[in-house]
Amino acid sequence: MLLIRHAHAGSRRDWDGDDTGRPLSARGMAQAASLVGRLEGWAPVRVLSSPYRRCLQTVEPLAAALGVGVEIATELAEGADGAALGLVRRVGRQSVALCTHGDIIPMVLEALAAEDGLDVGSRLRQAKGSTWVLEERAGRFVTARYLPPPDGGTGLSRSDR
Repeated sequence: MLLIRHAHAGSRRDWDGDDTGRPLSARGMAQAASLVGRLEGWAPVRVLSSPYRRCLQTVEPLAAALGVGVEIATELAEGADGAALGLVRRVGRQSVALCTHGDIIPMVLEALAAEDGLDVGSRLRQAKGSTWVLEERAGRFVTARYLPPPDGGTGLSRSDR
């Protein structure tokens, strides 16, 4: 499973419209394009995304390269809380890419650490455009590997959504 944080989308404060429509910045578009070469080797057969525009734009290039459509999953929207964890559990055995937000990723990883003993390290990293590669076996998530964003952001802030 690839758990992707949407790419750079600029500041909420600078966006006048509904936040669900906030697009990727030029930097974010470059990150999304770079994710293709970085992630297509895992060969996900499904790509699911939060309905927010910035998430969809993050995984559209990957889905196109894989020849699959992007499935909208409201469980991955900002503030979805436990619904996202339920989705992760339901699709855990599939080769799937999920794109979501900065509030969802730590919640999911912390729950998997508590419930499955998944080792996610001492600091949950989640830079915009980063990916966690998760492996599930027999209903438990057993390995987690963090891939920083293509442009090398640190991703230590939990509030940078």
